[in-house]
Amino acid sequence: MIENQLVPKHELLDKETSENILKKYGVTRDEMPKIKASDPALGKLKADVGDIIKITRKNPFIGDSYHYRVVIEG
Repeated sequence: MIENQLVPKHELLDKETSENILKKYGVTRDEMPKIKASDPALGKLKADVGDIIKITRKNPFIGDSYHYRVVIEG
């Protein structure tokens, strides 16, 4: 992960948590927003194609918000 205040926290989810997220939102990996494996924000996560990344954005007014992306080639 890039150490920069402007880059939100990126986490690689384990398989069980990934499946729970897919069930919770009623989507498939194909329907999720994408992030390329070459994205610099993934840095040292060692994410594979098909993995799900949790992005935590901090907002002083609403607190943390969570966004999920599936890793694609690129």
